[in-house]
Amino acid sequence: MAASGTLSPKTWMENLDKALEEDNFINRYLDKIEKKTNVKKRYVVLGVAGFLALWLASGYLASFICNIIGFCFPAYKTVKAIESTRKDDDTEWLIYWVVFATFSVAEFFSDILLSWFPFYFLGKCVFLLWCMAPVSWNGSRMIYYKFIRPFILRNEGQIDKVLSHMKGGMQELASQAQEGATEIATDAVADAIKNKDE
Repeated sequence: MAASGTLSPKTWMENLDKALEEDNFINRYLDKIEKKTNVKKRYVVLGVAGFLALWLASGYLASFICNIIGFCFPAYKTVKAIESTRKDDDTEWLIYWVVFATFSVAEFFSDILLSWFPFYFLGKCVFLLWCMAPVSWNGSRMIYYKFIRPFILRNEGQIDKVLSHMKGGMQELASQAQEGATEIATDAVADAIKNKDE
């Protein structure tokens, strides 16, 4: 690793090669492609990544592809983390999902404007990849510890009050709905009995 904390291209390739040696369904599929085409799976992955980058830059189905990239791999790694006995990987993926959810809510309000900018979806995809990257300067950790966590800790009391108020309102609404459903069911049974007797 370089002194500045960034990964050199050589380190990126070494990490990619290590990841491509793991035993999982993606690598088994890549092994089959490598045998059939005689192209190293490293180059297959880099080619697919380049193709996706161009596709995301073109905009066609870019939003869908970007959301798949931001969801599928993290969901898989989250399930693996849940099934493992270690706690640190659970925390890592919980942080990712908090950042992903925060970004999704923020994007909802700005997506209409931002999606008109060239390369928006490519930038979004790079952002999501940075947030899930297994590096010390991971985007999720940086965003969580610099912005989200301080905001939550600073406003925790107010957030708890709002949530408590909302919970009370939802319980009252559910109670009223249950009473209404019971009243409707009672009236329906009474009408059925009345119609049967006539």
